[in-house]
Formats: sequence, C-alpha cells, structure tokens
Amino acid sequence: MRHESIPIEAAGSRAAAQRAEVSLLCEVRQGFDPWRLVRLEDISQSGFRIAWLPDANQVKPLRIRIPGLQMLTAKIRWQEGKAVGCEFAEPLHIAVFEHILQQAGSAGRLR
Repeated sequence: MRHESIPIEAAGSRAAAQRAEVSLLCEVRQGFDPWRLVRLEDISQSGFRIAWLPDANQVKPLRIRIPGLQMLTAKIRWQEGKAVGCEFAEPLHIAVFEHILQQAGSAGRLR
C-alpha cells in the first residue's frame, strides 16, 4: 500500500522531505483512552503512518511514545483501511529523525 506524503513545512531541506519505512512498536493514545501498542510503519520529519488504530478520532489530538523519545503530539490527517496517517504538531528535528532511523536498524529505509 502506498500513500502520499504529508505536506512538509520545511520544504527547503532535502532531509525534511525524506520518508522512511520503519517497523517500531510504539504506544499511542487519544484523550483519556488507554495507551495502545501500535506498529509505526513509515515516518518523516513532519508525520508518520501507523498500521492500525481502532476507534481513531480525527478531532482528538494523538499522543505517541516512540521508545527512547519524549511523548510527541500529532493530529490524524487520514485513514485508509486500518492505516492511519498523522502529522506531528511540531516537525521533528533532523537529529531526532535520524535517531528513530537508527533505532529501527536495518528496517529504516529512506524513500
């Protein structure tokens, strides 16, 4: 399944436009719902895609805990089948993006 990139604020930076396929287990929640374990499958500095999120609500902000990072806030931008695409409230710093790719190991492939 292929998706279009989420619009990027820092379009002047080549790194900002990069998306990477990853496979990381993360936790997400919306509002006061319980934390749910999800698989992060695709990430860029501006957003990410998770494989599955039951009862996703595009109105509520989403919080994501990626192992080794502080909790981040995002907004759901699209849903297709079980996949959910989100945009970070604040784009990731390039060093944070690269850290996530290192964490993903060989699974982190830039597109």
